[in-house]
Amino acid sequence: MMRARRIGVTALAVLAIVGASPGWAQAQPASETRQLAQSADSEGLPPDWSVTGEGSARKLVWRSDERVPMGDARVEFYAGDRLLGHPAQAKDGRTFRLGLDGVRLDSVQDLQVRAAGRRLDGPEADSGSSSGARSGVTLPQRLPANQVDPGKPGTYRTVTGEYDLAPVRLPGFAEPVEMRAVVVAPKGAEGRRPLALFLHGRHFTCYTPQGDITGDWPCAAGGKPVPSHRGYLRDQRLLASQGYVTVSISANGINGQDWQADDGGAQARSSLVRQHLARWADWSAHPGTAPAAVRQAPRADLSRVLLVGHSRGGEGVNRAAMDSLYPAPADQDGYRGPVRWHIRGTVLIGPTIFGQNPVPDVPSMTILPGCDGDVSDLQGEVYVDGTRRVSNGAALHSAVYVVGANHNFFNSEWTPGQAVAPADDDFWDDEEQRDPVCSPGTRTRLTADQQHKAGATYIAAAARLFVAGDDRVRPLLDGSERRAPSADPARVLTHAVGARRGAGFLPDGKVTVSGAKLCSAVDPSSAKACLSSETAGGSPHFAQWETDREPGRRAVALRWSAAGSATRVSPDRSLSLSGSKALALRVIVPPNTTGTQLDVSVTDAAGRHRTLGRVKVDGLPGSDRTSSYWAREVRVPVGADDAAALDLKHIKSLELTPRTRSGRAWLMDAWAWQPGTAQVREAQLPRVDIGRLKVKEGDSGVRTYQVPVRVSGQGSGQVRLFVSDPVTGKVTDRLVAVRPGAQTIDVPVKVEGNPRYGYDTGHYVFVKAVRTAVVGAHLGGVTVENDDPMPTVSVTPVAGRVTEGRPLKWRVSLSAVADAEISGTYVLLPVTEGRELSTKDVDPRWLEETAGASPDPERPLSKLDGFLLWVNVEAGKKSAELQIPTVKDQVAEQSESVRFQAADDSGAPLPGAPVITGTVLDAS
Repeated sequence: MMRARRIGVTALAVLAIVGASPGWAQAQPASETRQLAQSADSEGLPPDWSVTGEGSARKLVWRSDERVPMGDARVEFYAGDRLLGHPAQAKDGRTFRLGLDGVRLDSVQDLQVRAAGRRLDGPEADSGSSSGARSGVTLPQRLPANQVDPGKPGTYRTVTGEYDLAPVRLPGFAEPVEMRAVVVAPKGAEGRRPLALFLHGRHFTCYTPQGDITGDWPCAAGGKPVPSHRGYLRDQRLLASQGYVTVSISANGINGQDWQADDGGAQARSSLVRQHLARWADWSAHPGTAPAAVRQAPRADLSRVLLVGHSRGGEGVNRAAMDSLYPAPADQDGYRGPVRWHIRGTVLIGPTIFGQNPVPDVPSMTILPGCDGDVSDLQGEVYVDGTRRVSNGAALHSAVYVVGANHNFFNSEWTPGQAVAPADDDFWDDEEQRDPVCSPGTRTRLTADQQHKAGATYIAAAARLFVAGDDRVRPLLDGSERRAPSADPARVLTHAVGARRGAGFLPDGKVTVSGAKLCSAVDPSSAKACLSSETAGGSPHFAQWETDREPGRRAVALRWSAAGSATRVSPDRSLSLSGSKALALRVIVPPNTTGTQLDVSVTDAAGRHRTLGRVKVDGLPGSDRTSSYWAREVRVPVGADDAAALDLKHIKSLELTPRTRSGRAWLMDAWAWQPGTAQVREAQLPRVDIGRLKVKEGDSGVRTYQVPVRVSGQGSGQVRLFVSDPVTGKVTDRLVAVRPGAQTIDVPVKVEGNPRYGYDTGHYVFVKAVRTAVVGAHLGGVTVENDDPMPTVSVTPVAGRVTEGRPLKWRVSLSAVADAEISGTYVLLPVTEGRELSTKDVDPRWLEETAGASPDPERPLSKLDGFLLWVNVEAGKKSAELQIPTVKDQVAEQSESVRFQAADDSGAPLPGAPVITGTVLDAS
């Protein structure tokens, strides 16, 4: 049976493939896959890889030796450093399949499986020793206690109940999604109380009493839904004791289906959150209609809502906050009613942010677990970095780095010994690969209870600041180096942007740098990248997006071998430090280093220079398996003497002068800082959503299509648009001004028709907000579907009867030239008359490469388990040769034969296909 196979061109054209899925997802069970065989002189797939299916159903398959846990980071297939797409995870938890329509591979020898930047199919590359990190691991110093500790329980007793409503249907999902939740509320609290809603992340959906776990939805007979929504009961009880009504909602129906969504389910999760909020708004207005679990709680105040999301739930509540302010396109949204609530802030725990689309005008706190083994690149840092200068900057965006915390243990239902379903520690560990920072039992690794306690404390801190407006807890979140004793013994570090920060020195903008270099956050060139590919460990600030290089994301990279070499950063216009109490800087130094000292100076427009002070920066505990290149916030005061010596309203440059003998550092940004929490007013912003158009190729001519781009909302803004070329893989980008109603974004795609069979091609477009805009659906484009039939195939013998030692040969011919490589799969059949060719009669190297088998013990070729013959006809050619190389021996024997027949996708003989034979004669 012949199939189209995608082997050939490059890559960004395939970052969102038709038929591929963006997550660790369940797929329908398929037939057993078989390793792609190779002839003696051709390249084949590495072990554990195969290709199955035909035509548009063609798939690249990787099978793990062990079950891969269902998690929140997207599994990605790579060819070298080029992203191929996001495969779907089968029910066995070990098999991953990527649709190959539009996918072209540069090399089948360098296939890789990654998740959050980590290899799943083999060991990580040797990271070398160029990071500058020292070998010892040190704990950060314990910070002074804050005057208010939000982790202390309040005065209310709590009451708990659950509700289970009729399921809802969401766009793009075949199965309805449950409306189930657990409510914890203060008992006896008077008046309307603020509402905190929790949304869990992506986890196994179903389990059985026998310990089986799956990603099914709905659960099969005998299976029960994993109660992930019950994993935050301790957090809920703490908030409820302090006067909050809390609800944690179930999202198994999304987790079991989000592999179908380009955004990994972010829009669906937003719709589910707002479906629940709409119910709460109804119940608040009409208490008698509420379920019993809600009636026993005080009325909820929907004008004071906090959203808490874990992992993909974090991206979901971020999107819910966006959709509440800037409505999503109706055909994408599962909630179309009025917005009867006001989201005061979001808490994002180890979140994903695949679209890198944070909401700039809703305050946020992002918890970054230092030992996250799932979303291990800590991409949630983008919820902080990605808001800079996008809108008015009034909202505080805080990053909370928890040393020694993993991804799962913030949810007790994902924690071994506490969960009712099977659970594990996501930071994988074994005796041969003990990690000095994150392996259990190290000084830096937290226990499950310590971690959950720290998480609950900081969720309560965000509630108290964002919802209750208590500025006394702000120093716990804004980089002021205070700790909450309730979170002890966890070491928790913070930094922030927004709030009352004023003028900023941002390397992302138009700046001139001397004495150091501007480096790129995302660039494949080690010379340009902020962290080279040889660096041990990673940085949350430099998490990759949809492209291997991204303009507009930079830092200042300092490297010195002697004290006193100054670095100067000069923006294109002068900045004001007038009225500020300090200059706050976010500075990265290599993990496990201590004592880096920098003098901080400024120069005004008149050329007057003054040193404001000296800062000391220590690195975080880190290893080659952590993302510990994270910026510490440090401040130097701006006082009356500085105001007398300088024109603080017109500062033209910032200088950093190392005072240690040698070292490295990266300046992320610097801001005029003053204490206090700003009043947040959401701006009226335009919203951009990219759609997807599917068209037929046609037989001739050139047609021009427009990528569907929708601009809604109010005001005007600026986005950066990226367009990939499906043939070269080259990505071009441009800044685009957007204004609802006045224009859309013009993205023309030319499609040339032809009568040759080929593969679907994808023209992909993705977008990111730059100034005064938000982005919903960030990815789309035009998919051109092949509309020509596959050529017919014939097989004729070239050397079908040979003496031993010579190869058997057949020519596989096509009826017409194709634009896709066509592969054929043939299954060996038992010989019905005479002796069958055995494992001793063929080249042992060929046998190992094609079947993974040894000649011993001798057995007929048809008895080899899963053994298939493969042949590939290259694109643009009409034929290829199929060979079986034989060996000459010294044993006199009768002639031997081989029989084979075209196979279907399961490897079974294709009914009606001709049987092909060959004979090998004795040479003696």
